[in-house]
Amino acid sequence: MSRARPRPAASTAEAPYLELLSRGAPAEEYERPVLRARAEGASAEELASLERGKLLALRVRTELEGRRRREAELSALFETAHDLAGLRDLDAVLHAIVQRARSLLGTEVAYLTLNDPKAGDTYMRVTDGSVSARFQQLRLGMGEGLGGLVAQTARPYVTDSYFDDARFQHTRTIDAGVQDEGLVAILGVPLVLGSGVIGVLFAADRRARVFEREQIALLASFAAHAAVAIDTANLLAETRSALAELEAANEIIRDRSGVIERASEVHDRLTELVLRGGGVDDVADAVAEVLRGAVEFAEAGAAPAPAVDRSRADGHAVRHGDDWVAAVSAGGELLGALVLHGHPGLDPVDQRTFERAAMVTSLLLLARRSAGEAEQRVRGELLDDLLDAPDRDPGLLRERAARLQADLDAPHVVLSARVEVSPAAGARPGVRPLAAPGVPSPPRAGGETAEQETADRQRLWSAASHLAATRHGLASARDGGTVLLLPLGSGDTAAATARHAARQLGTAVHHPVTVGASAPVPEPAARPGSVAAGYAESRRCLEALRLLGRAGEGAAAEDFGFLGLLLADSRDVGAFVHRTIGAVTDYDERRGTDLVRTLEAYFACGMSPARTKDELHVHVNTVAQRLERIGRLLGCDWQSPSRALEVQLALRLHRLGGAVDR
Repeated sequence: MSRARPRPAASTAEAPYLELLSRGAPAEEYERPVLRARAEGASAEELASLERGKLLALRVRTELEGRRRREAELSALFETAHDLAGLRDLDAVLHAIVQRARSLLGTEVAYLTLNDPKAGDTYMRVTDGSVSARFQQLRLGMGEGLGGLVAQTARPYVTDSYFDDARFQHTRTIDAGVQDEGLVAILGVPLVLGSGVIGVLFAADRRARVFEREQIALLASFAAHAAVAIDTANLLAETRSALAELEAANEIIRDRSGVIERASEVHDRLTELVLRGGGVDDVADAVAEVLRGAVEFAEAGAAPAPAVDRSRADGHAVRHGDDWVAAVSAGGELLGALVLHGHPGLDPVDQRTFERAAMVTSLLLLARRSAGEAEQRVRGELLDDLLDAPDRDPGLLRERAARLQADLDAPHVVLSARVEVSPAAGARPGVRPLAAPGVPSPPRAGGETAEQETADRQRLWSAASHLAATRHGLASARDGGTVLLLPLGSGDTAAATARHAARQLGTAVHHPVTVGASAPVPEPAARPGSVAAGYAESRRCLEALRLLGRAGEGAAAEDFGFLGLLLADSRDVGAFVHRTIGAVTDYDERRGTDLVRTLEAYFACGMSPARTKDELHVHVNTVAQRLERIGRLLGCDWQSPSRALEVQLALRLHRLGGAVDR
């Protein structure tokens, strides 16, 4: 009795396809086992078995891909619902809906229309991927176009080719917009809320495409979540609007009931400010807090002139656009004005409060002027003693400075300042000879009267005194200008202090102000004579600025390169060398290079790289590389005539210093 032939093991036909399924191979790879077996001369039975295995594997692959796709779609749907639930702003909700719909279906364009019950149509609200302005502004009547049909029937509609589809009403406006956007395949599903349609959600492509039933169902499910999210956002917006209106009503009630209370409060606060010696800014802050607006004090000439004149004539605050202006005056002199910004409406009580604040401000300004003039005289007298009486007792000087909150044991810088005016024809711009100490300045060019010159000097002295007081320094009028002694803060330099003073004083006097600075004076109290020497150096710097056509700027000796060696009292050659070529010498010390020698050879050879390489016995590329490194260290303008002169002088002084050290 013959035994049945055993059935081939499953691995004979199915094994290759199981391996392909396990690694998710593309469909075209499933043909390879059959082709390989045919090439190896497999029997017809084996080839048939492989064909059956291939078909089964492809069927399984299709089923797995479908399940994975459905799983991904469900996951995306849940994520979308979660994201929409977290949004509260309607615009953010609508944009999120359209963007996620486009992502879910992988289309080129997605858009959303909302129904307008008053107009009886549906209009384009949000688009994603759209490029046509005409398309983005479409309005569809109920029943017009695919979207109008969806909005009217509350049923999804899909078309593979919009212009070839006669199921819905084509209009010239809608067709022109769709054609301008280039859409072909369109899927639209209704946004249903309760029993009504609030809009339509679309996904579209610019090529023919068949939307599968699963994709239609997916977009419909997404539209259901979207409709709820839109309704929630609308309800929240309505709630916020109602709360805002309620809050506004409550605010009006609180304002009206608190008018008298605020008036009493501001009266008490202004009285307290006067009694404790408060300032103008304190008054402005108090009024701003009470009137709930921004209040500032404007100097005379800075406030709007017509409004100030009307307020001064009427004795009341006047409206100027959206602002209120109250003149601050005393004894017929206009001192400035209080300006209440962005407050177009004032009730009579608040207006009276504002006017009372202007009156208090005038009292404080008069008191501050008297105290300021006294303090300016005291500061000027102390600085005059430091300049003119070097034999004064240092202890007494320190005691007088302490009463002015000045520390004469700290490093200071001496500044000379002068106001500049337009010169007469033929004169050098900004240049006017400096008077010798104790000698009156010559008449100004440009036809300025003696009274105007005196007024300019007075404004400069006042501004300098204010700057000195705020910086805990000293100031005095001298030699037709002003001299200041200011402390140097941590990290400050004499040059930076001069530039800052020139800007600040120029702004205060409304004219360019030239400021020259001395080198730092370590201890003015211990060495009073150093202040006089610093003053002389600062005057030389000031005159150099004006002769160089740099009137209106501030500078110290270190700003003038090698000229600074002539202007400065210290003749600090080492500092000049370090400022000029210190980056190169430091680089040589750190890296063991010889860039300094390369610089010397380069200048000695007439700035010729070809001759320099012969002098140094190196390749010309080596010279070029070194010069490039030097340019990065010194700056791109190091070979300009003025910089090259300073570099050559610094090289000579550096070599001379090295020879002296040896």
